[in-house]
Amino acid sequence: MYYLAAYLLKIILSLFGRINVYQKENAAIPGGFVIACTHTGWVDILWLGVSMLPKKIHYMAKKELFQSKLLKWLMERLNAFPVDRENPGPSTIKVPRRLLAEQKVVGIFPSGTRTSEEVPLKRGAVTIAGHAKVPIVPVAYKGPNNFTDLFKRIKPSIIYGKPIYISEHLPRKQAMEEMMVQLNQELSNLQNRLDELN
Repeated sequence: MYYLAAYLLKIILSLFGRINVYQKENAAIPGGFVIACTHTGWVDILWLGVSMLPKKIHYMAKKELFQSKLLKWLMERLNAFPVDRENPGPSTIKVPRRLLAEQKVVGIFPSGTRTSEEVPLKRGAVTIAGHAKVPIVPVAYKGPNNFTDLFKRIKPSIIYGKPIYISEHLPRKQAMEEMMVQLNQELSNLQNRLDELN
């Protein structure tokens, strides 16, 4: 179901303009890892999944999207799993840690709320990657954000940054703080790089 939906989406989205994908080789790493992508609308979620093909992404999604039977059915077939953003607890990282242990890719939008402004990153991506001892691949997106933007034929672009690994030479708390700083800086750098390329 995932591949059917993803390749169908690729065809549909390409009707509005083909995407430029830069530095995808940075995601060609063995084993499981976390993808942390900038988030400005629902279209970036779709393009991120399409750009990663044939690799699958397992998305963290807010639990509200699973309340409708139809949406729950669709989200599960797109490899999404629910998370309670208001009351995160130990169970929040249980599913992504299992997926990463199975050498799968977990997609997280660390800014949380969709926004075009720079906002402080939430800690989910770093917490999960740190506990699972896997790298984070930072990704920035620029392009249409919603249904209306698609018809404006705004050119979409995605750029992959180099994997960020947690330091093994620092205490865990300090290493995760350092990883957080690196991720924040790299996402900003990648967004600026996209502005230069387009």
